[in-house]
Amino acid sequence: MMYGLVHVYEGDGKGKTTAAVGLSVRCAGNGGCVLFTQFLKDGSSGEISVLKQMKQITVLPAERKFGFTFLMTEDEKKEASDYYTAYFEKITETVRKTHYDLLVLDEIIGACNTGMLEESLLLEFLDSRPEGLEVVLTGRDPSDSLRQCCDYDSEIKKKKHPFDNGTAARDGIER
Repeated sequence: MMYGLVHVYEGDGKGKTTAAVGLSVRCAGNGGCVLFTQFLKDGSSGEISVLKQMKQITVLPAERKFGFTFLMTEDEKKEASDYYTAYFEKITETVRKTHYDLLVLDEIIGACNTGMLEESLLLEFLDSRPEGLEVVLTGRDPSDSLRQCCDYDSEIKKKKHPFDNGTAARDGIER
C-alpha cells in the first residue's frame, strides 16, 4: 500500500474542514499520528476541542487571527503574512523532527490565495515532505500547481446553504 499522498478538499460548500477532521479521526483510530493545523481561523470551533482530547492527534493552533484580508491595511497584511509564514515554518519543522502519518493544513489554500503565505513555500514542502507523510490541504480555488501535485482532489460544492437566507453560523454545525 502506498502512503504519503496529497489530498485537496476544495470548493464553495460546507464540509472541507469536516472531511479533514473525519480523516484525522480515521487515521488516529487506526493508530496513526496526526498533526492538525489551521490557517485563517482562531481555533475556537467545536472540532478543535475534541481533537485536542485525542491521544493520537496533536493540534498546533495558529494563536492569532487577523480578520478578513479584504478589510486589512497593507501593514496589517504584511504582519499577517509574516505571522503565517512563521507558523508554516513551525509546522514544517515539527513534521521533520517528529513522526506523523497525517498532516492537515486546514485553509492553507485560502492563506495562499490571499497572500498570507507564498504558495511556493507550500509547493517546496510538498515536494520535500517526509516520506510516507499524508497531507491534506483545504480551501477554495486551489491553483493549477496545487491540483497537479495532489493525488486526491475532492470538490465540495454548495447547492443550498442557510447563510444565503440570513442564517448565521451556528455552534456545533458550522463552527
